[in-house]
Amino acid sequence: MANRVIPGTQDQSLTRATGNRLLAALPGEAFALLEPDLRQVSLPHGVVCYEAGSLIDQVYFPQTGMISLLVGTSNGDLVETSSVGREGAVGLQCGFGPRVSLTRAIVQIAGKFSVISAPRFELATRHSTALGELIFDYIETLWAEAQQNAACNAIHDGSSRLCRWLLQCADRIGSEQLLLTQEFLAEMLGFRRTTVTLLAQELQRCGVLRYVRGRITILDRGGLEARACECYGLIRKLSLGAVPAVPRQSQII
Repeated sequence: MANRVIPGTQDQSLTRATGNRLLAALPGEAFALLEPDLRQVSLPHGVVCYEAGSLIDQVYFPQTGMISLLVGTSNGDLVETSSVGREGAVGLQCGFGPRVSLTRAIVQIAGKFSVISAPRFELATRHSTALGELIFDYIETLWAEAQQNAACNAIHDGSSRLCRWLLQCADRIGSEQLLLTQEFLAEMLGFRRTTVTLLAQELQRCGVLRYVRGRITILDRGGLEARACECYGLIRKLSLGAVPAVPRQSQII
């Protein structure tokens, strides 16, 4: 099956020194199964990886960018269920055979991504126990995060949710500078644009962030964490626990 053409600048070279924690956690033997077929691409904001209901044809490992998983309603509204950055990957379930995406996956923060076709990723998974285990661990974590986000959206106030979400974005891309418009923030969090404006202005007055022309800079991470709801710490703990700090022992079968 021919690979889908991905918009963006492509660089076929990829070294073991990777910014993605899932790839970095793989034992050498498991990474070697993926490496010949991994491509590094630079993707801009707005690229749709796949629509809800479409076949997953690529696996995306963010290096510096971020992908949002969105659920849509009949009137066109979109709500984010999870976000994926350098700590994880999107489309891993295709390692166990053809899978249909249950959400819309879209690049929300531009950056570099390592990409592999679904058939090649499935082939590598069949030959590596370690890769299969890592997929199971991460998918469970993503599911738990979606549940926590649902509870957060139902219970916590807008300001603490916004702080939680900004901290998660910074963690996902490894930077305290975020290119995010107020329209985007409102859509992701289910707010009115005017609500986002008021909340951002209050956080600026408190000195925890600066917002200028679509660029948010976190100035005081500790202050932002103090204003975030408890969900930030819980989700961060889940994310860190999903990937081993060092490559686990692998078995090639």
